[in-house]
Amino acid sequence: MNYKERLFIGCILLFTIAIGTADIITDSKEATIGWHIVIEFGLTLIAIAGLSILMKGLFKLKKNLNDEKEFSSKLLKESSAWKQRSKNFICGLSESISVQLDQWNLTKSEQEVAFLLIKGFSLKEIAKYRSTAEKTTRAQATSIYAKSGLSGRSQLSAFFLEDLLLPQKNNK
Repeated sequence: MNYKERLFIGCILLFTIAIGTADIITDSKEATIGWHIVIEFGLTLIAIAGLSILMKGLFKLKKNLNDEKEFSSKLLKESSAWKQRSKNFICGLSESISVQLDQWNLTKSEQEVAFLLIKGFSLKEIAKYRSTAEKTTRAQATSIYAKSGLSGRSQLSAFFLEDLLLPQKNNK
């Protein structure tokens, strides 16, 4: 339920509570039939209960939203800190990859496609990102594999990343 819906229902319940309370006061002064007042009192209590449930849900929703914002902020800070700590390594890796791509005599377009393949983008995503036809991107990928002597995307990624992701030895 969105904010406008909650507000609309809350206003209806407040209106119901106000009218019910006013009617109970008026009826009690006029000495109306007891069961009539009991029914109106019950309906007013139901409206109060509904409003309190609505408000409780709203407060819970706001708390959850604040918790999620806080968690998201924490993740952004961690991500930023990690990027800062690893900046030199990443730049060095990018430069090393560029040197190897130059050694394979890849064109600038092929090098761009190679970087995007290593990052894990699909051919369709690469074509869209580079504003080229998917057929062109596929041909460039085939050329990259032929010039490098690798059989496909997984070997291309492994060529550069394999030694970075060695399993950690337990020193127990």
